[in-house]
Amino acid sequence: MSKDQVLGIVILLGCLFGGVLYFYLLFLSPWAALILNVTMFVAVAAVLSILGWIGYTLATTPPPAPIESFTESLEEDKTKEEKKE
Repeated sequence: MSKDQVLGIVILLGCLFGGVLYFYLLFLSPWAALILNVTMFVAVAAVLSILGWIGYTLATTPPPAPIESFTESLEEDKTKEEKKE
C-alpha cells in the first residue's frame, strides 16, 4: 500500500469519526446549542474571511496596462527585430 493510499484511509477514518462525534455533540449531548452556535460562527467567519481576502486582493492589485500600450510595445518589438536583421 502506498503512502497516498494510507493517507487517504486516515483522512476517511478521521472524517467518519468527526461526523459521528459531531452527530453525538449536536443531537445527544447537553451542549447542542453551544455546538450549533460555534458551528455557525465558524461557517460565517470562513465565508467572510474568503470574501475579505478577495476584496483585499482586488483593492491592492494594480490595474492591467491599457491595450493600446500593449500593442505599441508589440510594434516596438517588431521594429527592433527588423533593425537587427
